[in-house]
Amino acid sequence: MTVVEPRLTLERRLLREHTLVIACDEVGRGALAGPVAVGAAVVDAPRSRKRVPQGLRDSKLVPELRRHDVAARAASWVAASAVGWASSQEIDDIGIMRALGLASVRALADLRGQGVVVEDAIVILDGNYDYISPAGAWALTIRPVIKADRDCASAAAASVIAKVARDDLMTELHEELPAYDWARNKGYASPDHRAAIREHGISRHHRASWSIAEAPTLF
Repeated sequence: MTVVEPRLTLERRLLREHTLVIACDEVGRGALAGPVAVGAAVVDAPRSRKRVPQGLRDSKLVPELRRHDVAARAASWVAASAVGWASSQEIDDIGIMRALGLASVRALADLRGQGVVVEDAIVILDGNYDYISPAGAWALTIRPVIKADRDCASAAAASVIAKVARDDLMTELHEELPAYDWARNKGYASPDHRAAIREHGISRHHRASWSIAEAPTLF
């Protein structure tokens, strides 16, 4: 399989018309337990002229043992970054797509708290559907881009920063409820996770509204 190295081609083009580019990407959408997280990474004109951090890829393509190092270098490279969250309870209450929007709005609010003028940016959103605007961000310019996390360095940065943050959280939750082996499966539908659910039932961190018993094994 050919690994595509993310570039700054789109970001540089967008920065001709916008002061900032903010890339957003989600992690944890398909998990059975734990929150969903949306990473947000800000690139301005000076950052767009810097070399992309070595090893930066879509988080799914970065080996687990290297993710913390890559995420740290990505966070140092971008102008600012944040991770927004929506809990398993919120996913149950409003559904996964609205929860993604809520997590995105929270990530953008965090950036505002860091002094980023979000309204000056164009937002690259990985995927083909804008779930941010319906969450209340109608004043922002959102541009869904299919496979942005593969092709755009800013989105790859958002992806790996969010992935590391969520994996660390799931490892902490493992200490609370070790039976589900979240330190290893991170809340996804692995065979050991489903076996634990059959034995112990679901916890307060599971997405109770999902058809967990029938969920396909993801890895």
